Order: sequence, then structure tokens, then C-alpha cells
Amino acid sequence: MFRAAVGAAAALSLLATGCGATTTGASDEGGTASVEEGFKVGLLLPETKTARYEEFDKPYFQESLKEICEKCELLYQNADQETSKQQSQAEAMLTSGVDVLVLDAVDAESASGIVKNAKSQGVPVVAYDRLAQGGVDYYVSFDNRRVGEVQGQSLLQALDEEGSGKDAKIVMINGSPTDPNAALFKKGAHDVLDGQVEVAAEYDTPEWNPDEAQTEMEQAITSVGADEIDGVYVANDGMAAGVVAALKSAGVDDLPPITGQDAEIAGIQRLVSGEQYMTVYKAIRPEARVAAEMAVAAATGEKYEGGDDYGLTKVEDGDGKEIESVLIEPVPVTVDEIEDTVVSDGFYTVDEICTQRFADSDFCKSIDEQ
Repeated sequence: MFRAAVGAAAALSLLATGCGATTTGASDEGGTASVEEGFKVGLLLPETKTARYEEFDKPYFQESLKEICEKCELLYQNADQETSKQQSQAEAMLTSGVDVLVLDAVDAESASGIVKNAKSQGVPVVAYDRLAQGGVDYYVSFDNRRVGEVQGQSLLQALDEEGSGKDAKIVMINGSPTDPNAALFKKGAHDVLDGQVEVAAEYDTPEWNPDEAQTEMEQAITSVGADEIDGVYVANDGMAAGVVAALKSAGVDDLPPITGQDAEIAGIQRLVSGEQYMTVYKAIRPEARVAAEMAVAAATGEKYEGGDDYGLTKVEDGDGKEIESVLIEPVPVTVDEIEDTVVSDGFYTVDEICTQRFADSDFCKSIDEQ
């Protein structure tokens, strides 16, 4: 039985000895691989438009896998938001003999083909960040409905600070309709915002594309009126950049509160400059660590049982199957929380945030004075 949150040496020892227990209850797939001998792990990430995948998810997963299984070989591909490309990448990895797939699906429903193909070959699948359909073995992500809730709560807080009541009009720029997480963000946000504000315009943004988000915001400005928009719910930081660009192009100097997600460096800097009200910090390092632990457990036939920091829960997939899952709590971040979150966790340094362009901001000045 495999427990999370153990040291690298302990993990090696536990896996090599079967954690002092038999493999009763282990996954039906996998189970023939060995940490002592090493094996192949396939990591499939969905796109590059969102900065986190290449800058954080891949290197954090690679680092964690190396700590747990020194001799394991990582095979990595990014699908560039193309469903068919991800399908081909998965097939190539299976042909090359991977012992486990870690899959962040471009399209969760279409990914069922990848999952079923892998399982037909005895290869277990860990769903990473997005819950792929088809009956995966494990799933690790964040509490995605909660992400939308904290975004909505932060937006209401900002509107209240500005003196806007239930007469406030907002625009909602949601994520990709093919991403199941986007639907959960949207649901969580609506649970908080409905009845509290007027949603004057709302869009689902294909492929999380910032350019599409900018176009949608331009349409909202035309239909609602730039001066009538009191706030903008935006599902992530990349699209928030497009929203800011649209508002500035429309001559809006005093920007309304804008939400985001992923704590991208550009998003954090917009918090510093006052162009964006909040983002959602999702601690990717522990997510990647849990994914690596799940992958090693599945490949070696051990049962992953969670750990002290992240216990197991069950999440129902689209086919009604309950998947053993770890859901990590998201953290809302305004300018006041930057130092205690992304800086203290080592996500970014102050120097990375406070470049010359932002050196005169209140945040950067206050850091200099400490």
C-alpha cells in the first residue's frame, strides 16, 4: 500500500518491499513494474497557451518522479490543444512500452479512447488536473468547483469595496467548453454570483484562448457599454490579459475588478499594477507530487492510499464510476496575499515580480522598505 507525503528514500523502500503488505486490492492494470529496476512513465499535457504546464507541471512532475523512482524514464508530450495530436501521442507512448500514463486531457470525453486503449493493454491511467473519461485508475486535481466559488466571492468583495450592490453588472468570460474543469469553475462562480449581481453578458471561450477572450470582451463592451460594466469574472489569467487589453482599447482607464486563475507571473504583476483584482493560486508542486506517487503505485500494483496532507476522496466520472481522487484546496490571492503565498512558497521571487516596470508599485516599494 502506497502512502503519499513520504521522503524519497522511504518511498523507494516502501515500494521495493511492498510497504510491508501484500498487493491485495491493487489495481487490475499494471503491477509488473519495479521501482528497483525502473520503468517508463508517460506524461501527456494538453496545451502551451497556459504558462503553467511547461513552466511548472512538467518539471515538478519530473522532479517528483525522479525522487520516488530514480531509474524511471519519463516520456513527455504536449498536445498543443489538439485532441487528435494527443491521441497520436498516447498511441506512440503505448507502442514504446510505457507502464503507466499520466493524462491531462485536451478533451475529457474524447480522451476516453486513450484511457480504454491503455487499459486494454494493461496500462493504468492517472488523470491529472482534468478528469478524463473512460474509467481512469486515479485522479488528482484541485477542488475545481471551489475555484469558481472563491473567484466569485472575491469579485463580490471587490464590488462591495467599490460600493456596488445588486445593481452591479458583470461580464463572465468562462473557460473552454471542452474542459470539464471549466464547467466546474463556471458552476461554482454562478453559485456565488447568481442573485447578487446581474450577468449582463457571458461567454465560453474556445481553447482558453486569450485572443478569443479579448474578442468576447469587445463584444460585451459593445452590447453592455464600457461604463456599465462593474466587474468581470474571468476564468484564468491568460484570458484576463485579453480582457484588460479590450477594456484599455475601449478607453477604460479605471478598470473594473477582474478575476483570474493560475497565478501566472503576468497575472501577479497585474495584481501589483492594479489591472487585475485577484487570481487563484493552485499549488502545482504538490499536485505533481501526488500524480507521480499515484503513477508509481499504479505501475507497481500497489494501492495508493493518500497521505497526511492530502487524503483520498471519490469523484464520479461521466460514466458514473467513482474514481479514487485527491482534490487540493485552491487559494485566492489579491495583492495583499502575494508575499504570503506565491513568494513564501518559492513560486516566484520578488525580483521576478518587481521588474523595472513595476518597481514604483505600492507592493514593490513596500517590499523594498522591509
